[in-house]
Amino acid sequence: MVAITLPDGSVKSFAGPVSGGELAAAIGPGLAKAALAMKVDGKLVDLEKKLDHDAKVAIVTAKSPEALELIRHDAAHVLAQAVQELYPGTQITFGPATEDGFYYDFVRAEPFTPDDFAKIEQRMREIVDRNLPIKREVWTRDDAVRFFDKAGEKYKAEWVREIPADEEISIYRQGEWLDLCAGPHLPSTGKLPKAFKLTKLSGAYWRGDARNAQLQRIYGTAWASDAELKAHLTRLEEAEKRDHRRLGREMDLFHVQEEAVGAVFWHPKGWTLFRTLESYMRGRLEQNGYAEVKTPQLVDRKLWEQSGHWENFKDAMFLAVPRGDTAKESEGDRLIAIKPMNCPGAVQIFKQGLKSYRDLPLRLAEFGSCHRYEPSGALHGIMRVRAFTQDDAHIFVTADQITAESIRFCDLLRSVYRGLGFEQVRVKFSDRPAQRAGSDEVWDKAERALQDAANAAKLQTQLNPGEGAFYGPKLEFVLEDAIGRDWQCGTLQVDLVLPERLGATYVAEDGQKHHPVMLHRAILGSFERFIGVLIEHYAGKLPLWLAPVQGVVATIVSDADGYAHDAAAKMRAAGLRVETDLRNEKIGYKVREHALAKVPLLFAVGRREASEQTVALRRLGSDAQETLALDDAIARIAKEAAVPQA
Repeated sequence: MVAITLPDGSVKSFAGPVSGGELAAAIGPGLAKAALAMKVDGKLVDLEKKLDHDAKVAIVTAKSPEALELIRHDAAHVLAQAVQELYPGTQITFGPATEDGFYYDFVRAEPFTPDDFAKIEQRMREIVDRNLPIKREVWTRDDAVRFFDKAGEKYKAEWVREIPADEEISIYRQGEWLDLCAGPHLPSTGKLPKAFKLTKLSGAYWRGDARNAQLQRIYGTAWASDAELKAHLTRLEEAEKRDHRRLGREMDLFHVQEEAVGAVFWHPKGWTLFRTLESYMRGRLEQNGYAEVKTPQLVDRKLWEQSGHWENFKDAMFLAVPRGDTAKESEGDRLIAIKPMNCPGAVQIFKQGLKSYRDLPLRLAEFGSCHRYEPSGALHGIMRVRAFTQDDAHIFVTADQITAESIRFCDLLRSVYRGLGFEQVRVKFSDRPAQRAGSDEVWDKAERALQDAANAAKLQTQLNPGEGAFYGPKLEFVLEDAIGRDWQCGTLQVDLVLPERLGATYVAEDGQKHHPVMLHRAILGSFERFIGVLIEHYAGKLPLWLAPVQGVVATIVSDADGYAHDAAAKMRAAGLRVETDLRNEKIGYKVREHALAKVPLLFAVGRREASEQTVALRRLGSDAQETLALDDAIARIAKEAAVPQA
């Protein structure tokens, strides 16, 4: 007998092994028709798999959270089949599901162009209409190598040759077409919704190595329904309008260039925005008992070896050799790294002087400049860079203080996000990664402490398996922006590893020295990326308190130049960031130009305003104009521009 426990707790018993399709049919004909796959004891598997043991099983349908990944993975296979049918001789490599779609990498002498998309999409729809059964087959490694070699698929053959001889080779066949794949997949191509669209082309290297052959990557998006696809495409259109790179140019905030790959050139207005955000964060931290510190940029490799970064993070570090020490470079004792993160430096500060349990919690904040090597293909405006500034802090606590400090931090984080205009926050719990420092016992303790703290802070967490830092588990705080996109920004990590490795201790109540627990935490993540998120969230129309230029006093006639200077000076004296526009241009031209630059307020002044000591106030995005006495306008705007409080 095989007993299957369903999600509602009911149990269905079968005399012998039962497939997912048979189980769905036993539950009801409607479910049998809608079934796409199943979860067996939490693992997603094909519907045709035979269950020969007692298990907890859930049937996956198009309404299940797991359905999208299945749909997108199958869309990638259907894309590959369509391309090979249309363009014989094209070799396939690999094509996974992505966060909002899929891609497949191809080898073809002739380049694809976006003009090919309509033809490929039509063939994909035809393959769906054929309703080809998708079946998993298990081959030997030698059979798979022979097949792919004979088919001219040298990349597949190369990959299979590296699979251990005793490991089974999983092949998925849809009709006569097949691919090397671990699965799972839909029961047939007919189960794939036609809510897909090819979106763009790019280059990629075989196995991600620039020394290897370049491949052609075709991207697409796929959804469970046409309505979801349409909504996604609308979001993409809106996202393009909000692209921080374009808005950064229009607002004259920053630029990047080849001579400093992955670094940002902040223009005066952009740096004003940066400093305004930094000042806001500094004020919030001071209110919450943090002491600000600054640690060195260049640190000898020995410290990184002690901390574990050298072993776990070396490939992302920029290295340098002191001038005149080239001989010592070969000895390996004077190699210096530009810091990729701030935590070892914070521990060095903690270690200066004897610490008591009465000194804890000790909250050390640092707006630390860090450098990490990111592949050039991964760089993206100011959101993915190599040189960035973290709003970092490290809180040294006793084990008994973890929960209270975590709650305190979560309250601060949510308050800051609200002040910046983000109300929706999701939380992911990232547990131990495969490559990590510390014993399983230490990780068990750290994960338990962090989960207890999350529960105490009344956070609903979603497991993000294997994505913790190498030294500890973490909570990841994910913001939702104005068009529904997710941005992972803040983190909270419980670290029992670094304090011990780096010899940090405090004297406890028992008079003995103990290692503190180290809470790594950030709210923005990095200033560069968060500013990019802010620009896109607000489509450049930043809140008045954040706007680098809050207003422009623009003259209608040159006779008002003197009054414009005086009005702007009074506004600046009230703490407002105001510029003047005295150019010999029509006021309509000035309005349009400053609107493009997303200046929130425009104060038009002419002869009449000068004589009456008034301004004609126009707000960004509105055609309405309001005439106010200058002093009244300053008082109102100064109040509106106040920095949000806790």
